Amino acid sequence: MLILSPSILAADFSVLGKQIKEVEAAGTGYLHIDVMDGCFVSSISFGMPVIQSIRKTTDLIFDVHLMIERPERYVEEFAAAGADIITFHIEATEDPAALIHKIHDLQLKAGLALKPATPVSAMIPYADMLDMLLVMTVEPGFGGQDYLPESTGRIAEAKRIFEARELAKDIQVDGGIRADNVHVALEAGANVIVAGSAVFQGDIGKNIEKMQKAFLDFGK
Repeated sequence: MLILSPSILAADFSVLGKQIKEVEAAGTGYLHIDVMDGCFVSSISFGMPVIQSIRKTTDLIFDVHLMIERPERYVEEFAAAGADIITFHIEATEDPAALIHKIHDLQLKAGLALKPATPVSAMIPYADMLDMLLVMTVEPGFGGQDYLPESTGRIAEAKRIFEARELAKDIQVDGGIRADNVHVALEAGANVIVAGSAVFQGDIGKNIEKMQKAFLDFGK
């Protein structure tokens, strides 16, 4: 199943609730929420209060991407704020397996994220535990970057690892994805597509329609 997860990092926060409603009306099921702490990445975004506030406005699946140091400190709070999926970086915690179990104990899905420089093989010990692997296709920390070409091979490698173990897991990509290049990630094996600027810059409904058309064209 192909899933679009619009990233609110690119939204206009002065009308955030309105834009989330537009995303929902356009037929997406997910909302990607990037949490950055200024330590694991250089930027700072937002945290639990924002998530808790927007949770009241929508039934979209909250796909929460933690770009923070020691994420195990806060997963209960993000769960309480309304997260449905919590994805953390393998580079940010000493015990990824324990954190995956902790997220599952909260009745949430667990995702594992890899920076571009982290070998895809680093996820192998956790392949059977996680629900989703996030292959970053830009350096994490800020939006509007271009897709890194070497990401295509990394997505394909992740797909091979799962298939060799007969595991049906979601592969998410995040960074530089637009309607005119999303086919590259899909062909490599990704099925959950994060898009920020490509959704929120301009007409949200039309932008999502373009992305959904690209999904349909890929399926032909």
